[in-house]
Amino acid sequence: MSGTSSHNLPLIQASSGCACCSPQGNRAVEPAVAVDTADIRHRSAQFKVTGMTCGHCVAGVSEKLGRLEGVTDVEVGLIPDGVSTVTVYGTENISPDAVRAAVSEAGYEFAGTV
Repeated sequence: MSGTSSHNLPLIQASSGCACCSPQGNRAVEPAVAVDTADIRHRSAQFKVTGMTCGHCVAGVSEKLGRLEGVTDVEVGLIPDGVSTVTVYGTENISPDAVRAAVSEAGYEFAGTV
């Protein structure tokens, strides 16, 4: 390929990090499995979460919420160092108390419903 070069670029610098990970604690995140959610997104609820700053944060919150009974999908609108919007889809009503507990367990702050 003429005029192009290939470089391995780190996702974060060795001296940096974010609220959820330190440079020493970085680990690979398993890729998400593609699922056709058109038929399983019966109900949804939106919540506000603070404290997330990066993709690692999103992955941690999404993983915890994805383990809740009836949850089929989670989408996060990340606002680094602000109030992010988390949409939880499920086959049944989503309990704000369960979401609050999962978000707290992931290390972030539940800031209410949208």
